[in-house]
Amino acid sequence: MSHTAVIEPTTAVDHAEARPRVEHEPIPFRTVVGVELRKMFDTRSGFWLMIGIAAAGVLATAAVIAFAGDSDLTYDSFAGAIGVPMTILLPVLAILSVTGEWSQRAGLTTFTLVPHRGRVIRAKLAVTVLVGLASMALALSVGALGNVVGTALMGQDTVWNLSPSAIGYIVGADLIGMMVGFMLGVLMRNSAAAIVGYFTYWFVVPTLTMVLAANQAWFEKVQPWVDFSFNQNRMYDGDFTGQDWAQLALTGAVWLVLPLAFGLWRLMRAEVK
Repeated sequence: MSHTAVIEPTTAVDHAEARPRVEHEPIPFRTVVGVELRKMFDTRSGFWLMIGIAAAGVLATAAVIAFAGDSDLTYDSFAGAIGVPMTILLPVLAILSVTGEWSQRAGLTTFTLVPHRGRVIRAKLAVTVLVGLASMALALSVGALGNVVGTALMGQDTVWNLSPSAIGYIVGADLIGMMVGFMLGVLMRNSAAAIVGYFTYWFVVPTLTMVLAANQAWFEKVQPWVDFSFNQNRMYDGDFTGQDWAQLALTGAVWLVLPLAFGLWRLMRAEVK
């Protein structure tokens, strides 16, 4: 009677020791912020947009010196003239910083290097706020320089008629505009659609609500409680009361915070191609 021995084959893997799993430290948040900051200006659209904002600021300063009357050569006039193009165009930069991951097909690379999308979005938000603050500081500085140079050229006394509180209101209103652009970028994830949506919010909606308030007494009474753009524009006049802040908070929650939250929820689940 014969016995057949079954010999199981062995491989080198059976005897090899398991390699320890290598854990890599996550990319520091400051590095992600730095990358997003460079991406905001490295693209052709971002670069030329910044060139356009700078050129508009220079032209605005020259226009105030050339065409403003003697009584209008004030710090308020120079800072306001420079701030207008920034107020209109900077939110577009915030839009492009978000939509670039989808419109320019950079999302696959970005979210592969930084798998946690929340960190990337927080970095984009931080960059949006930093760029907004830096731009407003630059506008106020250039406005101060234009005020000094312009009044010197015209032989007028230099007038500083912007208080710190007024500057705070202006900066706050401009940051809200940046956040509206950021929200639209997150919500739509398409550059063209978000930019159209922003200019609709900035130009079309205030015109329509103004006409409606002028012709309908009931809407004039409720407008501060339902119109976010109306409350944002009122910030440029300053001197908010407690009720004014409440109206801004309510309309901001409805028209800014809720759409942003919904957009973030969709963005976290959207397929990246």
